[in-house]
Amino acid sequence: MSPTPRAAASTLATWSATILRALEARGIDSAPLARRAGIDPTALGPDARVPRQALNRLWALAVEATGNPAFGLEAARHTAQTTFHALGYAVLASETLKEALERVVRYRRLIGDVLRLHLTDVGDRYRFEIDVSGEAGVPWQAVDAVAAISVRQARLLHGARTCNPLRVELMHPAPADPTPYRQMFRAPVRFGASTNALEFTRADIEDRLSAANAELARSNDEVLVRYLARLDGTRLANRVQQALLDVLPDGAPSKTAIARSLGMSARNLQRHLADEGTSFKALLDDARISLARSYVAEARLSVTEIAFVLGFADTSTFSRAFKRWTGASPRDYAARGR
Repeated sequence: MSPTPRAAASTLATWSATILRALEARGIDSAPLARRAGIDPTALGPDARVPRQALNRLWALAVEATGNPAFGLEAARHTAQTTFHALGYAVLASETLKEALERVVRYRRLIGDVLRLHLTDVGDRYRFEIDVSGEAGVPWQAVDAVAAISVRQARLLHGARTCNPLRVELMHPAPADPTPYRQMFRAPVRFGASTNALEFTRADIEDRLSAANAELARSNDEVLVRYLARLDGTRLANRVQQALLDVLPDGAPSKTAIARSLGMSARNLQRHLADEGTSFKALLDDARISLARSYVAEARLSVTEIAFVLGFADTSTFSRAFKRWTGASPRDYAARGR
């Protein structure tokens, strides 16, 4: 997939609002700083977008005004579930921290166009990488904020149980005072690393969360897909994903049927999706995973019925796919939910 042009790169305006709240909490008049950065502080609604370069300038001005190079950690404390649109609620309703982070990876473009996120199983632990190499000049405070928000969300999802990363890796140089990092992450922090990453235990990532709600998560997924479709109406993958979520509950559609609904041939559909770095099969799998988790957790349909609705040849094929997606059989997954 080709990177977003620098002039077009944008991020949710609520990122800027979070920085302004952190400044106001320090008694700093934030509106003049926002205007200096080229941001209208009165136009930061939930659907608004801010150019990435303007946000970069705001980060720099905030660090200058506070004298705090670890301001990204400070700003993270001023986020709310609504900061990231419906993604915040979809994350809260996720079955596991793994599912929550997979949602963040899937809908990362909502947060910012240059953000690349990866969740990788590395044996006895999981690794969550934050990659901003798509655009030079991203302030390290922005990366700090994403890392800190991810850890804060993990702790929130696990409730009373402590959930700290095993270790944290950050690419930027060590600050003069690393104390804020130790206090935030409560884990070893390595600066000057080759990547930005958080590592969590397998149990923290895979254990079921007490607030899981598959139906609520699915409804917020649909809101997110529609938002991204509006954000980038020219991107075919978003339109295909929306079409799949719309029709899958009535049975698995063919590539030809989806292509026809979008006014093109199946061959052209596949070619354009390849240009965007994806495929019909990958998008169909994403939609199936989302709906399968929801249907199994809700337990309104039998496993046989779910397999039929999602277009699997038989129950055993669906069960194997479901275990590959979630690490549990449909029966075990439903039992965990009960």
